[in-house]
Amino acid sequence: MHRDELTRYLDDLLGAPRIKDYCPNGLQVEGRADVRKLVCGVTASLALIDAAIARGADGLLVHHGYFWRGEDPRVLATRRKRLARLLGHDLNLYAYHLPLDLHPELGNNAQLAKLMGWRAVGRFGDQDIGVIGELEAPAPLMQVARSIGARLGREPLVVGEAAGEIRHVAWCTGAAQGMFEAAIAAGAELFVSGEVSEPTVHLARESGVPYIAAGHHATERYGVHALGAHLQAQLGIHCEFVDIDNPA
Repeated sequence: MHRDELTRYLDDLLGAPRIKDYCPNGLQVEGRADVRKLVCGVTASLALIDAAIARGADGLLVHHGYFWRGEDPRVLATRRKRLARLLGHDLNLYAYHLPLDLHPELGNNAQLAKLMGWRAVGRFGDQDIGVIGELEAPAPLMQVARSIGARLGREPLVVGEAAGEIRHVAWCTGAAQGMFEAAIAAGAELFVSGEVSEPTVHLARESGVPYIAAGHHATERYGVHALGAHLQAQLGIHCEFVDIDNPA
């Protein structure tokens, strides 16, 4: 498939042009014209680039790409090494950030719910990125935490205590701890995201709504994996998901 045709397909599928973000979405680094094989992963790290080279891929498809708003735009140090490797091997880099969080079927939030068996009933937050839903059956907080840990393969951090069993859970993968208050206002009895910050701890303790930090990387593996599987099924592009371990 031609590189630009794939760009248009992905942009349309994920609704990228309509979504406000703080990085460019789509084709971030142009490589060879013909795309037959992609390596998929969470972040376009040097390790993932090297994995793509080793596998003879034509490019990478990631959730976390480059060129974030507010960062130093100079091509130095780590950025230089990554771009040199991509350009030197004529690799394409496709990156979708918020569009991949938001997609109702392939997105990180949708895929986390599928993994956990949570049923979405509403949305909240800017661009409706946060999701609120119901557990399959009410359960104690620590039982929910153990289930998250078992399915993500990473022990979560649990902050705060629940007044009773959890029925309504809100979630937003990655670094969405700033949405905690909005989740509480939406009626959540528990909020699950990837990261935790110092103010998050106090809010969980004082609001009566516990918070679970399940890992930024751990919660965001599933969207790009699902997207790669979709491309392989629909377009015949060979997609291999490579999980570069990250404890954060």
